[in-house]
Amino acid sequence: MSVETRGFGRMSDGREASLVVLSNGAGMRVGVSQVGACLQSVLVPDGRGNLIDVLLGRDGAPGYENNPSLLGAIVGRCANRIAGATFDLGGTTFRLARNEGENNNHSGPHMWFERLWTIASGPDQTADGGATVTMGLLSRTGDQGFPGAVNVRVTYALWADNRLTVHYEAEPSATTIINLTCHAYWNLNGHASGSVLGHALQLEAERYTPADEHHIPTGQILDVAGTPFDFRAAKTLGRDATQAGEGYDTNFALHNDERVERVATLAGDQTGITMDVLTDAPGLQVYTGRWLDDIGKGGAHYRPYDGVALEAQFYPDAIHHKNFPQPVYAPGHPFVSTTTFAFGTSD
Repeated sequence: MSVETRGFGRMSDGREASLVVLSNGAGMRVGVSQVGACLQSVLVPDGRGNLIDVLLGRDGAPGYENNPSLLGAIVGRCANRIAGATFDLGGTTFRLARNEGENNNHSGPHMWFERLWTIASGPDQTADGGATVTMGLLSRTGDQGFPGAVNVRVTYALWADNRLTVHYEAEPSATTIINLTCHAYWNLNGHASGSVLGHALQLEAERYTPADEHHIPTGQILDVAGTPFDFRAAKTLGRDATQAGEGYDTNFALHNDERVERVATLAGDQTGITMDVLTDAPGLQVYTGRWLDDIGKGGAHYRPYDGVALEAQFYPDAIHHKNFPQPVYAPGHPFVSTTTFAFGTSD
């Protein structure tokens, strides 16, 4: 096991950024960028002695300061869409930037995942031979148009059994919306290996939230049975993708009762690498990267469908649908959530 902090380049304002590399005794390595607290690399053994980087990412800090594809991003204050870029809370109307048509997406502009975070604690070794690091960010009152300040901590822990845990804590100073997620793009064949549509996905989800052409939920929560959104039995991401539109950008309703449970399994079709997703979040957004068009690590050109994001979060536009679980937090009632990506092989 080793823990290493490396230089990762400079921000546009001259500040230096670091890359924290966590590794375990099994050979797995995880890179975490100080810019955005973004996941930068995840190297996983494939069962044949090879280490495969299964995460789309960039090579240096400048690439994360300008990250329109959200590669490896920690998204806040509210992940996903808010219809009309406005919401009411406590009798006050709050207006956000309209950065996706008439709506707000991922709380932009001035995204959290393009800011320089602090290394709040660590990197440290864990008792089982893994490693951990905590990144911190203060989102001030009025940041991005949201009420209250939020003190955020995101802890990455790599365990000896090849589990990568992302633990979020966010303490607000006033009642506000908090909905954090990890927008990592996974390609279990390798980050530069092309399409993920041959990957098999299985979901513990019997329902999904249909959305309009702007990806705003209708408010319904429908059964997946008989639809292209039925992943209860594993199937390839490409099998029903055209019936779902131009691939998937869909929220699935989970039934984990706010406990950290397995909600998804993804399997690479070339390497045999598998990834279980465990979370206590109420929803999982599956996005097959329809709009990917980016230059990544080693000059790799990431094209549409070259990665899949499995984003554990509250449902999109939840604040406007009272039948959805609500991402509203207040002083003394912090946002706390955990998502784990557990890697193995099918060989």
